[in-house]
Amino acid sequence: MWSLSLTVGAAILSALVPAWVQAQQPLPKTGSCPSGYHQSGNYCTPSSARARPALPKVGSCPSGYHQSGDYCLASSDNAKPAVPKQGSCPSGYHQSGDYCLKS
Repeated sequence: MWSLSLTVGAAILSALVPAWVQAQQPLPKTGSCPSGYHQSGNYCTPSSARARPALPKVGSCPSGYHQSGDYCLASSDNAKPAVPKQGSCPSGYHQSGDYCLKS
């Protein structure tokens, strides 16, 4: 019973925590690393667990993101997830510049 309560509590908490608070992944280094990231080998690695999401810059940054180095960096805690657009956007996403932004 105790582990079920912890599991449910963790699921609820993770749903309430903004995406940028969750650990970001290293990005392949394609130029200057974005703010909040540092170079580690051939990657731009988050400098802290609170680093905001960053995307490789392809054309103009999507809504809710701004250019930082050679990447698009989330402008706020509430930035929606985005992926570079390849063909049509997946279900639940819409086009924003050269990206698909979660609706």
